Amino acid sequence: MSPAARNPARPSVVIVGAGPRGTGVLERIAANAPELWGDAPLDLHLVDPHPPGGGRIWRREQSPLLWMNSTAEDVTMFTDETVEQAGPVRPGPSLAEWARAVREGRLPAPPGPGGDAAALGPRDFAGRRLLNGYLRWAHEDAVAALPPGVTVHTHRTTAVRVSGPREGRQRVWLAGRAAPLPADAVVLTLGHLESRPGPEERELGGFAARHGLTYLPPAFTADSDLGVLRPGEPVLVRGFGLAFVDLMVLLTEGRGGTYTTGPGGELTYHPSGREPVLHVGSRRGVPYHSKIGYPPVGERPPLPRYFGPAEVDALLARPGGVDFGRDVRPLIDKELGFAHYHRLFTAHADRTRMAWPDFEEKYAACEPGGAALQALVSAAVPDPADRLDLDALDHPLDGVRYADDAALQAGLRGHIEADLKRRHDPAHSPDLAVFLGLLSVYGQLTRLGDQGPWWHGFFSFLASGPPGPRLRQLSALSRAGVVRFLGAGLTVTADEARGVFRARSTSLPGPGTTARALVEARLPEPSVARTTDRLLRALHADGARATGGGLLAVDPADGRILDRAGRPHPRRFALGPHTDARSSGAFVRPRTNAPALRQNDASARALLTLLRDRTAPPVPVPALTPED
Repeated sequence: MSPAARNPARPSVVIVGAGPRGTGVLERIAANAPELWGDAPLDLHLVDPHPPGGGRIWRREQSPLLWMNSTAEDVTMFTDETVEQAGPVRPGPSLAEWARAVREGRLPAPPGPGGDAAALGPRDFAGRRLLNGYLRWAHEDAVAALPPGVTVHTHRTTAVRVSGPREGRQRVWLAGRAAPLPADAVVLTLGHLESRPGPEERELGGFAARHGLTYLPPAFTADSDLGVLRPGEPVLVRGFGLAFVDLMVLLTEGRGGTYTTGPGGELTYHPSGREPVLHVGSRRGVPYHSKIGYPPVGERPPLPRYFGPAEVDALLARPGGVDFGRDVRPLIDKELGFAHYHRLFTAHADRTRMAWPDFEEKYAACEPGGAALQALVSAAVPDPADRLDLDALDHPLDGVRYADDAALQAGLRGHIEADLKRRHDPAHSPDLAVFLGLLSVYGQLTRLGDQGPWWHGFFSFLASGPPGPRLRQLSALSRAGVVRFLGAGLTVTADEARGVFRARSTSLPGPGTTARALVEARLPEPSVARTTDRLLRALHADGARATGGGLLAVDPADGRILDRAGRPHPRRFALGPHTDARSSGAFVRPRTNAPALRQNDASARALLTLLRDRTAPPVPVPALTPED
């Protein structure tokens, strides 16, 4: 450790979590330091057991078969002129622009096979190991941009506790170390965390242990022990999102299977014989929608229109609090409807029966979901396929019953193929407008705090689905019999009499499907009370507030952690999926005024201002034991 790191009198900030979110905060400190801090000495301590930049989720040491679910041109770590922030814009390349700079020799190539960056086009989906190279470069770029008085110290370990008075310096205790790190401010950028099992998971895990079955609880798929799933055995899979896609890839191509493309473009899967048979279902019964496969062109919907800062201000001012279903959902519906119809009328006017100004005026007067709105849309949009029905999108198999299993398999393949066709056809560009509307809504919801699980699931289903090639692979795996669809309304029970797991769905009558293995294909729900992270649990035990949904409550203005009385801690900040101001991602789509970038800037400026405005010099902190 350097002499500066041992000097407790130097101003010090500890950032716990050195993945993309921690790097984003570091970049904003570098951008704002010239104005708010200058060249004064400052120690920045980064605490993470994984290398800086990628962190755990985007670490290099994972299968090369795993991809991102965003195109290279839609990923950036840098602010631009659309970001509403007090700090300066410090431009930087998107993932696609970085790869081009590497290809042209203007930036150094990341470690490993150089062909990954050389072959990456703007509309391609990068492998996660290549993304790690971009994130590591972004981290190094942020460090290089810091003023000369700032020293960065990296600690490849975990933080287990934060102590210290509200108005004084904090102590950050690290695993295996007797002396804490002194900190004038602490920022938690912890990313996705593991959780202890909930009641149902404990029950299913206990059942599996009693009967010698296999049960894999929710986890980051790349960290799961998939070797326990044997070749040829039926495996029930609950969850049809991105965790399932990773599971599908690792248990098929990851076990030696291959694909070939026929003359008509149809994909065929050739099993290796080492795959289990995946029986997959979920509440919706269908996979997340494919990523849209065409770029935006023409006029974008002018968002926000019905759910913007003024509407959020009005909601926050209500004395009785905010009810999501009553107060927020109607505004979301109206905003997404506006985005959809704006695009339909301005880009596909031949499919409408009314001039856009007339429709817009009448739309503004309609209540979301009301009879007047339905009558307006029916009169102005003749084809029902051009009308936006958010409930039908959210529950595509509601009321659908299949006569037998063969019909269910064919029906779900038809659904996937229709989704692929639609999401890659610019004739359906209102879908892209709705995607942009979803991003706009997310940017406003971060100010309202934890609004329950529906929104995040709905957003992920429509906007954060897999690349189109993954769904083509899923269809091929279904035709090969390696994947079997279970349908919607999935329930899984423990059959004590037979000693097996049993899955039933509302899509198909009958006794259901049984198996001796069950995989929960989803990330653990973020929960302060159930997290395995010692630091977060200790903060909660010491008085940090958790929302009804289990998230760490923070001040939406700058990310300061709130106590149970609602007071923001002056020296403790938190950003990311474990907080009630969680946004859609740590790295974001360029030119979308992304909330994560706004939050990073606000937190960086708040902590730099705190350091600048200290009225007394810091005093040395004695080396205490964690029990103190």
